[in-house]
Amino acid sequence: MKLYSKPGACSTADHIALQWTGQPFEVELLDKDTLKAPAFLKINPAGSVPAVVDGDFILTQNAAIMGYIADTYPQAGLAGDGSAQQRAEATRWLSFVNSDLHPAFKPLFGPANFIEDDSQYDALRATARKRLRGLFERADKQLADRPWLAGFRSFADPYFYITLRWAAGAKIDLSGLDNIAAYKTRMDADAGVQATLKAEGLS
Repeated sequence: MKLYSKPGACSTADHIALQWTGQPFEVELLDKDTLKAPAFLKINPAGSVPAVVDGDFILTQNAAIMGYIADTYPQAGLAGDGSAQQRAEATRWLSFVNSDLHPAFKPLFGPANFIEDDSQYDALRATARKRLRGLFERADKQLADRPWLAGFRSFADPYFYITLRWAAGAKIDLSGLDNIAAYKTRMDADAGVQATLKAEGLS
C-alpha cells in the first residue's frame, strides 16, 4: 500500500494509521507543486491528498482511506474488535473529525473561499475560532473518562490529533481543556506518531 501525503495535512493522519498497523507500506511526500503535477493528477485529478494506491486500486478521501486501512489490517483494531457496535463508534468519531471539525478550520485557512470582502476576514476568522472552541469542548467531554475518542484506539484518533496540531498553529484557545491536553501528550509520545512526524519532517 502506498500513501501520498503532504506534511502536516490531514493525510498525515493516514500515515499514523499505517504506522499503527505494523505492516509495511510506502509513503510519497508531496508539496504544493507536485500535488498539481501530471504524475499525481493521474492518481487524483483533484490534486489533493490523501490518496492511496494498493495494486491497481486507487482510493481518495480521508474517511474512506481510514476504513480501507482498518479493513485491510483488522488485526490492528483500528475499527474496534470486529463488532458492528465498535466499528460504528469508531466511525462516529471519525465522522465528527472529518465532517465537523476539519471543515471548521477552512475559514481560517482560506477566508477568500467564503467571503469576497477582505475587511470581513477577521470577523469570519473569529467566528471560526468560536465554532472550533465549541467542537473541541465536545471532544474534551468525550475524553473525560476514556483515553481515546471511541473508548479504544481507532482510526479517529490520528485525524483528531492532526487537528490539534492545526489548532496550535492557528492559536485556537484550548485553555482549560485538560482532557485534550493529556490526550495530546499521550499521542506526542506514541512511537507511531513520532515515526510519522519524523518521516514527514514535522518533529
